[in-house]
Amino acid sequence: MTSTPSDEAGAGGTATREAASRKQGSQTLARGLRALELVAGSETGLTVQEIAAELGVHRTIAYRLLATLDDFRLVARNGDGRFHAGAGLSALAHQVQRGLREATEPHLRTLARELQSTISLVALEGDEAVAISVIEPPNATYHISFRAGSRHPLDRGAAGLALRAAFAAAPGEPAAVAEVRARGFARTRGEVEPEAYGVAVPLRTPPGMPVACINLITYRAELAERSAPLLLECAALIDADLA
Repeated sequence: MTSTPSDEAGAGGTATREAASRKQGSQTLARGLRALELVAGSETGLTVQEIAAELGVHRTIAYRLLATLDDFRLVARNGDGRFHAGAGLSALAHQVQRGLREATEPHLRTLARELQSTISLVALEGDEAVAISVIEPPNATYHISFRAGSRHPLDRGAAGLALRAAFAAAPGEPAAVAEVRARGFARTRGEVEPEAYGVAVPLRTPPGMPVACINLITYRAELAERSAPLLLECAALIDADLA
């Protein structure tokens, strides 16, 4: 069967329409994800008009995006008309974190027992390092204690350096980050807890999981000096389990 010019034109038109549809769909998805990111990052919530202004779209488009996110409980609209992060977003984040915790905690318990120090799993959240699991040693006379959910700015501490080093090198990044990437671990003192040493190793978390690292905190200088090889070994085991 031979094609005619009209057949070819029709096929070309279909392909063009499909390409345009894919492009429009990708643009809508990108806008929706950006709207979700804006709402989740706001402490006071955002109005439809504020979202529209941030996205550079008409108010009607912003409303449709937010309504869809509301349908999936990823955002919620309060009585004041402002959109806040919804329960579905928290549940989604919890499920992702739970999978990461389940893979790492057995290794962290072994390491905490061996080093007689507190070991934590720290994840990247915006511009902060957040402890999502804290394992205290069961056999230590004394140790530093803190809660899961503790957070600090990404620009300080061994965990902050390790999380930044988990990404590819970027122009203008601090030399300390490049150093961590080269040697595989970060070590700091007194940047988060006065006089305390931190040692951290980035993990190779797969897509769909947050960027994370394992982190030791101690007041003992000799432990901070000798712990890096054990942390690197632990991270390698976790990376293998996550792969």
